[in-house]
Amino acid sequence: MSRIPRRQKQLATISDVARLAGVSAMTVSRVINREANVRDATRQMVEQAITELNYAPNLAARSLAGVRQLRIGLLYSNPSAGYLSEFLVGSLDQASRSAAQLVVEKCDIGDHEIEVARQLIDAGIDGIILPPPLCDSEGVLAVLEESGTPAVVVATGRPRAGVLSVAIDDFAAALAMTDHILSLGHRRIGFIAGNPNQTASARRLEGYRAALDRAGIASDLALVAEGLFTYRSGLDAAELLLDVADPPTAIFAANDDMAAATVAVAHRRGIDVPGDLTVCGFDDTTLATAIWPELTTIHQPIADMSRIAVETLVAAVREQRGEGDPLARILDFTLIRRQSDAPPRKRPRAAPISA
Repeated sequence: MSRIPRRQKQLATISDVARLAGVSAMTVSRVINREANVRDATRQMVEQAITELNYAPNLAARSLAGVRQLRIGLLYSNPSAGYLSEFLVGSLDQASRSAAQLVVEKCDIGDHEIEVARQLIDAGIDGIILPPPLCDSEGVLAVLEESGTPAVVVATGRPRAGVLSVAIDDFAAALAMTDHILSLGHRRIGFIAGNPNQTASARRLEGYRAALDRAGIASDLALVAEGLFTYRSGLDAAELLLDVADPPTAIFAANDDMAAATVAVAHRRGIDVPGDLTVCGFDDTTLATAIWPELTTIHQPIADMSRIAVETLVAAVREQRGEGDPLARILDFTLIRRQSDAPPRKRPRAAPISA
């Protein structure tokens, strides 16, 4: 590594560290924040560069380097309180680490989200994060693109070309959960889909159907009910599924709120979960362990997704993204098995009616 004058060391920025170490500024940020997804050799080069440049990753040092505090907008309109809570925890944590101010604005789906986005742009916001369902809002994305405002969409099922995004593979996650339910011996598996306006919902439905198809089981339209990712919609959907002539022995809901509602409907009907009915969810929010039985679900790293969204947006605004940094970040999911799933109960055949 080449030496630089002492005065320049005192004014070193994160970009200087990245240049000296031969990595992107985002990689430097990951090392500073002690994230695990950095190779040891890369971490050592970055730490050596930090030492050589006398770089201090704190607010005072950034102020000396002439880096102003950024204002990052977060638009939300998510009906799940559990999802929103985890998203905010991650966003606020990373905003503090990145010396950015997080401006949180609630909006209603319709024309209101476009109006709020424009208000943030007019107020001089540096960039905007769009969690679901706003991650799929064509109107908001068009306004941001027109104004040249950087944005990161989170948890979209189909990332838009040229737009920064952070998500998991919803198709693969739903396929894995359906495979798990099939492995228990279930063949009549109901599915509660999420909001039809969200691409992640469509990908989860596709994953469910792909698993059935691979197992040689024909998809039954009577076993798919539409929800809206809300608890209330889950109640209605579960009633529909349990009222069919040949009801399912398992129900997989596209989020934990609708899965919890399914458990409530089963309890009300005297149906044992999981003895008579397996119920599985998606997201692994706090609700998954706040009900009984606790939900088997797909763990989506919501807080980590929001942290990476803030980090990615800050890097983009400060033009610290390297050429090799991907536009779309795909994080891992985990199938978490708890008490709400079991093999289907083997019922004795009905005794013949005597004449």
